[in-house]
Amino acid sequence: MVTTLLVFVVALALIFDYTNGFHDAANSIATIVSTKVLTPFQAVLMAAIFNFAAYFFIKDHKVANTVAKIVHEEFITLHVILAGLIAAITWNLTTWWFGIPSSSSHTLIGGFAGAGITNAILLGAHGFSAVNAHYILTIIAYIVLAPFIGLFMAYFITILILHLCKRAKPVSAERWFKRLQLVSAAALSFAHGTNDAQKVMGILYVALVASKIINSGAPMPEWIPLACYSAISLGTMSGGWKIVKTMGSKITKITPLEGVAAETAGAITLFITERLAIPVSTTHTITGSIIGVGLTKRVSAVRWGVTINLVWAWIITIPMSALIAGLVFMLVRHW
Repeated sequence: MVTTLLVFVVALALIFDYTNGFHDAANSIATIVSTKVLTPFQAVLMAAIFNFAAYFFIKDHKVANTVAKIVHEEFITLHVILAGLIAAITWNLTTWWFGIPSSSSHTLIGGFAGAGITNAILLGAHGFSAVNAHYILTIIAYIVLAPFIGLFMAYFITILILHLCKRAKPVSAERWFKRLQLVSAAALSFAHGTNDAQKVMGILYVALVASKIINSGAPMPEWIPLACYSAISLGTMSGGWKIVKTMGSKITKITPLEGVAAETAGAITLFITERLAIPVSTTHTITGSIIGVGLTKRVSAVRWGVTINLVWAWIITIPMSALIAGLVFMLVRHW
């Protein structure tokens, strides 16, 4: 049965997807803007196009299925989903305002889990019985693993490129790498769409199940992926310039060659994790990749003070989102 609350939850989910797009735009475009290969407007337009292009190629929605299973079905209500979304949007906007590239993925997961845990406690159950430990632990593990995978992959890709191009003329090489960066940035934007848009698909799917519009295990209605890819693409077009500055210049100085290496490493990592149905953070992955290319020059080329601040933001995102969602759930559960 379609209710006003369901319509509101769907609208809020798509608003979150939009904020995810402009919050994470920096992940796709920071390096290509900082190397001046594209202007900011050209970069966000390209990123938005390739975000949406993923809609035509990804049909199994493995990441969405994982997100849908984070909270056990008996503890999911529309109020739980509503509280999780409000918490996620609040944390997204707060970190965006301060230019902190936190994870939109983890704030959504933290909010959803936090509201589910609070619901379980209020129902007299053990709080953590509301969440699927396997999926939560996997997601937490990849908070650490995703940036390190991106870091090592970017490091070795950079070393390989330098070895293969050691006899190339610097001016000619830079011109070619600027062209190649168009390809690597497009691949990263495409990979970003395949992973991040699916997280909201999972939330919308469980909202329909909780409303008994569809049965659990039923195929996902086609309007859900279409709406999610559209929302995240529009958000990407809005950009997130404060975070672009942090990602593109404050961590380490990026050249076109290094931009190609970082974006390629990030894209490969996201493609692999999407196939493994793991909802990882695009932000964490590309940050690790940028650090990886910086390390090929020297350890001091990375501004570790900025990096440590980013890591703290990553650590607190899930618990803070969960706490906010729990408080919001207690306020809205009787609406």
